[in-house]
Amino acid sequence: MANQWATAEHALDYLARADQIPHRTEGEAVLLDHVPKTVQRILDLGTGDGRLLSLLKIDRPDVESIAIDFSPTMLAAVRQRFAKDVKVTILEHNMDNPLPPVGQFDGVVSSFAIHHLAHPRKHSLYQEVFDLLQPGGIFCNLEHVSSPTLKLHEQFLRAIGYTLEEEDPSNQLLDVETQLGWLRNIGFEDVDCYWKWLEMALLIGVKPL
Repeated sequence: MANQWATAEHALDYLARADQIPHRTEGEAVLLDHVPKTVQRILDLGTGDGRLLSLLKIDRPDVESIAIDFSPTMLAAVRQRFAKDVKVTILEHNMDNPLPPVGQFDGVVSSFAIHHLAHPRKHSLYQEVFDLLQPGGIFCNLEHVSSPTLKLHEQFLRAIGYTLEEEDPSNQLLDVETQLGWLRNIGFEDVDCYWKWLEMALLIGVKPL
């Protein structure tokens, strides 16, 4: 399946629309509430222009962070955003491939990125995240998930200003229940959908102590 995110046109179009996505800030606020302010290291998967990481760093300015993306346009944007922040390391990596050795983390976050991966790769990535987390570490995935019916899918697209024809062809959407089951089977605790609006959902799990 074609992934459009390597093209500047696609990435810039997304950035232009991102702040106008309804209810997005609600999901981000819930995520921020659940990531402890005491975390020492955060991994941001599919960081984009660094929007989520910059929000996390407001209350956690000294956290050491690694931000991963593969889009040249997004990488340029996030490098500019954190140009003066020595606590942020930016890595170019395509998440279709296993994550590089990056050490252990107290928190792993992702925002509207993992749904571009094939379903088997989503599952294996969740296992990699579990392995990267310190005991007690948290995984927060603010994600684009599938609707149970075409009618609801079309309703969501209309709500965010898209048509079926404009839908991102690299989307590989999956339902919430399947992904929560994966997280539980991998070994995460306190797994749930902590927030949801139509096809936007916050999935959270914690690695046992």
